[in-house]
Formats: sequence, structure tokens, C-alpha cells
Amino acid sequence: MDLDRPEVADAAEQTAGPGPRKDPGRGHPAHPRQSRIRRPWSGAVRSAAVRLGLLALPAAFFAVFFAYPVAAIVGRGLHDGGRWHPARLGEVLTQPDIRHVLWFTTWQACASTALTLLIALPAAYVFARLDFPGKRLLRAVITVPFVLPTVVVGTAFLALLGRGGLLDTLWGVRLDTTVWAILLAHVFFNYAVVVRTVGGLWAQLDPRQEEAARTLGASRLGAFRQVTLPALGPAVAAAALMVFLFTFTSFGVVQILGGPGFSTLEVEIYRQTAQIFDLPTAAVLSLIQFAAVAAVLAVHAWTVRRRESTLRLVDAARTARPPRGAAQRTLLGVVLTTVLLLLLLPLAVLVERSLDTPGGHGFGYYRALTSADGGTFLVAPLTAVATSFGYALAATALAVVIGSLAATALAHRAGRLTRTFDALLMLPLGVSAVTVGFGFLIALDEPPLDLRESWLLVPLAQALVGVPFVVRTMLPVLRAVDPRLREAAAVLGAAPLQVWREVDWPMARRALLISAGFACAVSLGEFGATVFLARPDRPTLPVAVARLLGRAGDLNYGQAMALSVILMAVCALTLLALEHARTAEHTGEF
Repeated sequence: MDLDRPEVADAAEQTAGPGPRKDPGRGHPAHPRQSRIRRPWSGAVRSAAVRLGLLALPAAFFAVFFAYPVAAIVGRGLHDGGRWHPARLGEVLTQPDIRHVLWFTTWQACASTALTLLIALPAAYVFARLDFPGKRLLRAVITVPFVLPTVVVGTAFLALLGRGGLLDTLWGVRLDTTVWAILLAHVFFNYAVVVRTVGGLWAQLDPRQEEAARTLGASRLGAFRQVTLPALGPAVAAAALMVFLFTFTSFGVVQILGGPGFSTLEVEIYRQTAQIFDLPTAAVLSLIQFAAVAAVLAVHAWTVRRRESTLRLVDAARTARPPRGAAQRTLLGVVLTTVLLLLLLPLAVLVERSLDTPGGHGFGYYRALTSADGGTFLVAPLTAVATSFGYALAATALAVVIGSLAATALAHRAGRLTRTFDALLMLPLGVSAVTVGFGFLIALDEPPLDLRESWLLVPLAQALVGVPFVVRTMLPVLRAVDPRLREAAAVLGAAPLQVWREVDWPMARRALLISAGFACAVSLGEFGATVFLARPDRPTLPVAVARLLGRAGDLNYGQAMALSVILMAVCALTLLALEHARTAEHTGEF
């Protein structure tokens, strides 16, 4: 079906015309709703059936590979001797060390969120309103930290801020194993979340509305406070909630930089599960984290709906202009300096440490990756690159299929059920990855789901993290499709699948490509669940880095840095390709 045919336009006009029509039986205009062609009950039922059919596979996937393993590990901890023990919740919460963990988890998440917003919001304005050379490259660079493994970032900040690090060498300043190191590492991770979420909407707000307010006598600050800030509010709230979610469930950064005095819920769950083997306490902590994450995601879903109904949006390419005036040029300089010191400097430390061999700077650690040392790995560490790519490609395929089906179903008008499912799709980003990984080993060990010896466990766990990125990238694009085009195609007799192929697919295919790239990059860096599931002879890059860091010796440390640089380069190239595919009209959250 060709959407450019005249009869398609006529059908669209008949479906929802620009103004009221004369009722032939009366002498006055008909009500606008009466001018629409009413869909018969069979059409409405068929549309609902199609949506439910599209949601069937994503719902089954999350039920089997997310809800079931998490419930299995939590049930194993709370069910003993044929009885449930709900009183364990009170027993765990009365322990002073657990209460300290809960307080520190909440406090550092709030502080990290506030600091990230303070540092990243000026950059959101710069990327939204200013046009300067290298903007697309810089946008990709600031996103690289978001997909790096947490163990890599923790080690980079330890090398930057710890004993013998750059600050210690130059000025005698050490910030390792302090709250400041944790907070700065969290800003490093989540800087791109604020810039892309807030800046993406800011770039599409019509600047003429703020200019009109200034014409009516409002000051620059007053126009921003009364016009722009209310429109940005939902986007700022959504970004803040996502940063809070990621920092509330922080694992690798706190484990490396926090030392024995600081522990988040995720670190404590790992300690109780893998070191102390106290499953009841780990189960209670998992339930507490699950409740907190569910509450955050419920509020996030509300802010997303508010953001989608914000002020009139325009082409983002028309709102960015070269810096004008000293204030804008100064702000651009401040943002570039922040990116250089906060984001690029830790990455530069990784590169320098990977080249700093005992015999001087060179590629000795990279050459050592081609042979197994007989202790840390059964295979050469460099094979982790090919293994990670294989797992990531499989996980990306799964995430794209599941996520695109879910996004297509959620894009249409939906009720409370589908809105709830939309929020549930985000749960894997906040639920303990340690719980998911350990739950895979416990739950998926009996027919017909005996997968403990299967290589599929790793891509399945990685796909759980990739699906939310696919949905959040594609959903705004699909919701931006004019529903009159779908109705016109249906009037002309097109089946639901043909409507999607002719109407939705041409507009969503670029977003699908972008979402696939993000899913691949996130899968490459997934660590929390993969550390339980990767086999010794098939380690992924993050697992290989963690194993090398866990062994003493300069060679192991240098190889860990070399693998980290390889992973960083792969993620950077992937994100550069995404920026090349990204258009100004793309309105996805990532």
C-alpha cells in the first residue's frame, strides 16, 4: 500500500478532518467527534487482540527469565522447613549494620542525584541550544561511561584518586575509599543520562515561546522560570529518578571505592549471597530493594506521561545556534572543561595504565593478552573479546525482538494494564543483578528449562537489561506517528501487520537501529549477573577484567587495563555509529 496515493489522504481527511462538517440532515455543523468514522466493534476487538498478542511474547519472556528466577531465590531465602518465615523481615531490619547499609544506600543515591543534576544540566542546555564543531563526537564521548563495566570505572577512579594516583602524585590529594570518590564516579556514570534525557526535550522546545515572554517584558531568568522550566520539569524529574535508580542499586563502584566502611544494598546482597551464604538475609534485602525500585519506576512512568504532553515541540535542528555573547561562550567553555576533567581524564588514566609496563611505555600488556597464563584463565584473555561479541549479538537480537514487540503494543492508546506493563519492563534496570544471576543458577536447572550448562544463560541475562533500552528508544517515536495514518490504512482494508509495515516501520526503523546499538553496548558491559553465569573457558570482557583485578601482580593489573581499553574502544565506536544514525527528529530517551 502506497501512503502517497490520493485515496489514502482522502481517507485520512475523512477519518479526522481539520474542522466541523455540515450535517446533511440538519442545518448546523456536526460535532467534531461525530465527524469521525466510527470503528465497528469488530475492528476495536481486533485491535485489542493484536495488542495483547504483541504483549504475549514479552510477558512470557519476563515471566520465565526474570520473575521466576527472582522469585525462586527470594523464596529459597524466606521458605524453610515447609513454612514461610515473614518474621525474618523484622529480624533483618533490626540489625544495626543492615540499617546502616539502608541509610547509606539512600543517602548516597540522593547526594549522587543532586550532584549529577548540578553538573549535567548546564551541559544539557549546551547540547540543546548551541551548535559547535565536534558536537556529535562529544555527544558520543559522554555516553561511553554509561556503558562501561562498573569494575573498570571503579578501578580508573582508584588509579586517579587513590594512593599513587594522579592527584596523589601531583598534589598529594587522596580521595579513595571516601564518599567523594563514590559520588564523583556516579556522576561520571550518569552524566549522559541527564544530558540526553533533558537535552533531548530541551532541543525540541520552541524557543519562540520564551522569546515572546521576553517581548512582553519578562527578564531572561523570568522567561526561563515561567515558560521553559515548567516544560522541562517532567524531563528533569525523569532523569533524576533514573539517576537515583542507578545509584541506589550501585554495585561495582561502591565495592571497589567504598572499602569496608561503605556498602549499598546491592553490595550487601552480593556479600550475603556469595561470601556469607546467608540466603534469608539476602532475600529480605532483595525484597526491600525491589519495593524501592518499583516505587521509583511508578513515579518515573508518571513523569514520562507528563513529558509526552509537554509544550509544542519543533525540529531540534532549528533550535541550535552558534554561541552568541560572552555568557554562552563562557558556559560552553565550562562544559567542555567539565567533560575533559570529569569524563575524559579517568578514561585517559585507563589508557596510560595499559601502556605503563615495567620496561617503559609500550604494548607489552596487550601482547600478553594473546596467551593464557595457566592460572587466571583456561584460555587466552583476548578470546574474551570474541566471546563478548557473540554473547552481545545474541542478547541484542533477543532484546530487539522482545523490545520492539512491547513498544509496538504500548505505542497505541492503552489502559492501566499496559501502562503497568510499561513500568514493569524497566524493573531489570533496578532489581539486583546479583539476585537475577544467582536466581538463574537455582531456578533454571530442571527440565524443561535446564539451562545451567547452556551458553544461552549469559545472553538471556544480558537481554533483560537491553530490552528497557529498546522500549525507551522506540516508544516515543512510535507514539509520535499520527494515528490518522493508521486509521486511513485500516479504512482502505489493510491488515494490522500491513498497517505496521507501511505506516510504523518507515518511521521506526532508524530508532530500531539506535536501540539495537544501545542494547549491544549495554550487553557488552553487563557484569552483575554475568559474573555468576560466565563459564571459566568463556569469560566476557567485564568478567575477565574483574578476574584479573582480583589477582596480585603488575602483569594481571596491566592486562586488566588493556582489556578495559579494548572494551572502551568498542563501546565508543558503537556509540559513534549511533550518533551517525541519530537524527535531529529522534525523540527517544537515549
